Amino acid sequence: MIVSKNITKSFGNLKVLKGIDLTIEKGEVISIVGPSGAGKSTFLQILGTLSRPDSGEILIEGVPVFDYSSDKMARFRNRHIGFVFQFHHLLPEFTALENVCIPGYIAKNSKQQVMERARELLAFLNLSDRLMHKPEELSGGEQQRVAVARAMINSPDIILADEPSGNLDTHNRTELHRLFFRLRDELGQTVVIVTHDDNLAEMSDRKLTMIDGIIQ
Repeated sequence: MIVSKNITKSFGNLKVLKGIDLTIEKGEVISIVGPSGAGKSTFLQILGTLSRPDSGEILIEGVPVFDYSSDKMARFRNRHIGFVFQFHHLLPEFTALENVCIPGYIAKNSKQQVMERARELLAFLNLSDRLMHKPEELSGGEQQRVAVARAMINSPDIILADEPSGNLDTHNRTELHRLFFRLRDELGQTVVIVTHDDNLAEMSDRKLTMIDGIIQ
């Protein structure tokens, strides 16, 4: 599904990634742990084509994605990769339903189909009674579930999550952890999670440790 070959990345004189080789199989839930500054989030951004490496390549389903033009890569990202961040980045002026629909509209899918899909996803995440609520009217756990629905609206093959439970209390953190495995089991998504949460990491199919820009 995803193959990383000798990925390096520097910022000025600071070499953050020092040659990452990794293969992730379809349907795996992978966690990447390690100290702050180890390069975990930088690597996740490269996996998601949000940032280009200095050298090396990423293959997704055998496709060397960094060979694409910027426009084609953006279209590929929109359709095949969903992102969930520690800070959910919901737009405050829009309802939960509208926030979930946005990537579908960007993909130029039919408005009716996008709306139906968003309602299905929010129901799947037990948010049917919160469709018309704006972010400020939702709890932290509800906001993060809306963010997960938004990540899934275009039925991506891959979900990339960066510290997704970092701002949640214990109950909501546990529920979010279970959700990632439900996505894998019921919808077939491949999930890569950067986390400091040991419980989530231990639940994963594989726990990888990154130290000083290298996966140990």
